[in-house]
This record gives sequence, C-alpha cells and structure tokens, in this order.
Amino acid sequence: MKPRYLVFYISIFILTLLVLTGIIIPNILEKITLTIQAFISDIFGWYYLILVTIILVICLYLLISPVGRIKLGNQDEKPEFSRTTWIAMLFSAGMGIGIVFYGTSEPISHYAISSPTGEVGTNQAIKDALRFTFFHWGIHAWSIYAIVALSIAYFHFRHNKLSLISATLHPIFGNKVNGMIGKGIDTFSVLATVLGVATSLGFGAVQINGGLAYLFDLSTNIWMQFIIIAFVTVLFLISAWSGLGKGIKILSNTNMILAGALLLLMFVFGPTLFILHLFTDTIGTYIQKLPQMSFRIAPLNEDIRGWITGWTIFYWAWWIAWSPFVGIFIARVSKGRSIREFVFFVLLIPSIVVFLWFSTFGGSAISLEHNGITKISSLSAAESLFGVLSHYPLPLVTSITAIVLIGSFFITSADSGTYVLGMMTTNGSHSPGNKIKFTWGILLSTIAIVLLYTGGLQALQNMMIIAALPFSIIIALMTISLLKALREEAKQLGIGRIKKRKA
Repeated sequence: MKPRYLVFYISIFILTLLVLTGIIIPNILEKITLTIQAFISDIFGWYYLILVTIILVICLYLLISPVGRIKLGNQDEKPEFSRTTWIAMLFSAGMGIGIVFYGTSEPISHYAISSPTGEVGTNQAIKDALRFTFFHWGIHAWSIYAIVALSIAYFHFRHNKLSLISATLHPIFGNKVNGMIGKGIDTFSVLATVLGVATSLGFGAVQINGGLAYLFDLSTNIWMQFIIIAFVTVLFLISAWSGLGKGIKILSNTNMILAGALLLLMFVFGPTLFILHLFTDTIGTYIQKLPQMSFRIAPLNEDIRGWITGWTIFYWAWWIAWSPFVGIFIARVSKGRSIREFVFFVLLIPSIVVFLWFSTFGGSAISLEHNGITKISSLSAAESLFGVLSHYPLPLVTSITAIVLIGSFFITSADSGTYVLGMMTTNGSHSPGNKIKFTWGILLSTIAIVLLYTGGLQALQNMMIIAALPFSIIIALMTISLLKALREEAKQLGIGRIKKRKA
C-alpha cells in the first residue's frame, strides 16, 4: 500500500463497514446512532456553543487586525477567479441545498410548531422565528468555514504546505504531521466530510422527491429517492470528470443565476413590504441579541434546551462536519486574496444573502399562515417551499425552477465533495485522478441512500452530530496553529509593531 493512498484505503474500509452495517442491520445502526447522538448533544452542547463563538470572535479579530494585509500567496499574487465567480463558488459549496431545504421550513417551524422561546403563532413568534434562523445560518456558521479555509490557504499558499488538514497543524506537532498522527487527522477529516456531504445529498434527494410529489402527485419513498440520487450521481460524475475550472465553475454561476431569479420572483410576487420590514427588524434584533443567543443553553428549562439541542447544536455540528470539505474547497479557489478580503467576503457577504433568502421565503410562508390563507406548517419540510410557491403567481414555473436549482446545488455539492475528497486522500494533490473522484462520488451517493434507508432525515442528522465531535477538536487545534503562525510572521514583517516611547 502506497503511503500516499493510506488515508484513501483506511477511509474506504471504515465507510464500507458503515454501508454494509446499514444494509444488513439497519435497525441496530439507527438505534446505535440515536444513542450516541443523544449522549453527545446532552453532554457537549455547551462545548459546541463556546467553541463556535470563540471561532467567530477570532475571525472578527482577523478582519480588523494588521495581519489582514497578508496575502494568501505572494504579496503580488493575483486571484485565479473573478470575485463574482469566487463568491458564487464558495456560496454554492457552503450552503446550497440547505438554504433551499430550510428556506421556508425552518422559519415556519419556529413560528407555528416549536418556538425557540415557547410562544407559537404570535407576533413575537414571527420575530423570534427569523432571528434564530439568522443566528443558525449567519456569521457563526460562516466563521467555521472561514477559519478552516483560511488555515489551509495560509499554510498552503504562504508556506508551501500540502493542501491537507494535517499540514495546518505543523506549528503544533512539527514533523509528526507527516507520520501516523497526520494520517489519523486526515482520516478523521475525510470521515467528517463524507458524512457531512452525504447528509446534504440526502436532504436534496428528499426535497426533490417532495417537490415532485407535491406537483405531480408522485409517491414519497426511499425508492423514488434512490432513483433521484442515481440520476443526479451520473450528472455530477460527468461534471467531476470535466474538472474544477469547467464543471464546478459553470455550475456555481448557474446556481447563482437560478437562485437569484427564484429569489427575485418570490420577492416581487410575495408580500414585498412585509419582507422588507421583517428583514430590517430582524437584522436589528439579531445584532442586538447575538451575544445572548451565542451562549444560550437554557439550563433550567428542559423544553427549550431540547429545542436548542435539536436546532442550534445540530446546526453547529453540521457546519463543523462540512467545514473540512468547504474549507479545502474555498482555500483552493482563494489564492491571491488578502486575509482581510478573505474574511470579509467569506464571513459577511454570504450571511447577508442568506438573510435576504430566509426573509423572503420564510417571511412569505409566515405571512400566508399568520393571515389565515393556508397552513404551511402542516406540510412536510420537503414540501413546504412548494406549498408557498403554489399560492403566488407562476407556481409551476417557480416550482420547476426550484427543483432544477436543488438539483444543480446537489450536483455542485457532490462534484465539489468528490474533488475535495480526492485531494484529501491523494496527499493534497490538486489534480486527483478521475478514478479516485468517481470512487468517492459513488460512495457519497451510496451512504446517502443507506442513511435514508436506515432512518430517513433523523439518521442523517444523527450521523452528522457524531462525525462533528472529533473534528471540532481538530478545528480548535487548527485555530491555535494559525494564530501562532500569524504571530510569528507578523513579528518577521514588523506588522502591528508599536515603537516604545522614551521615558
């Protein structure tokens, strides 16, 4: 076995065991994952809240720090992609399927089913619904991506290290990262990435199935989802074969066009003034109450703590599990950006777009239900978007656009995932072979199907939280390593040095 492919074979072996277990004894796998997930959520919820908030604070520090002038590469390095394409690529990789799946279902759930503050169906519930949705999808989430991507990009483009998670820990472990410690770190990263991406693919398949069922009265079951995943797998493998500069670039720009068109149609045909008022008011309360929400664990209220576990802790785990994939991908396309530019655009621009998206689709859903027009909350999460679109002009056009958008995000996420996994399992190669990428593509789809088969969306969420815990420790070490390296370089370059006054 070649050392270069050691991580590949170990990861494939572990994930194959998971797949076989899910096929042979699905009920036992579901019970085991549920037990582990419950234990992690109950015991480590406080840890996730503190860790993610610290990461956010560090990102904000880097945004205003003098080290922000340092470029990811040589100081005269020019970016490989235009800023528009760059933003489209990082956004498509970062949250594509998720914002479409949860765009209506999360706000309407917080408003009508289970409020984060215990009030349901009230005016206050509307405000709380959007505020906590912003919290889950805003700068906390993107700070996780930013710190992982920045660490990888900095050490790779600035210090010529390999594009691997383990390479970012050289300031802490030294040359040990080139041995079994590094292989273990990279294997954990691969497992977290696979489960994170597979979860999103599962969400995408479920929502495409839900949309087709709502529009054309088709059945909603594992077999339909299997067909959807198989069909999309063929498409994203074709895209993966064409390479980063063609397939992913074209798809990312297509995603932004489709998402922009759908957002504009909903904004124009929906309750426009209500959306604008809701967006403006929620931005204010989000900023005002951000510190309180960041550390909210509800130690004396089991119901609210259960809500926090089911939503906030799940999201933090999701972003952590996705971060090696998104981080490596964003790092790969960010050469030539300064640290300040990188943090600003990765942290703030996607968050604002996400806020507009949830205000538009979530606000439209809440408006329909609050005004007694229809009960969107009675629909499944996969069907809620299509239920909203059906009550506004051009429902068939917007619904089909939404299905195409989900499929396009599906392909982009899987395509990016196969590329990143190929890099991670070929010692950081920027051109992993098609056989490696195809292997990962098929395995990603297989795991998504197995997890849906063993327990549907709940099984996907359970595996996400389990995969995130070990990698959260790696993220903490990456952050420490990055700060240590930046401090040393700042000293060498004389950045931020203040001359002492004479007594």
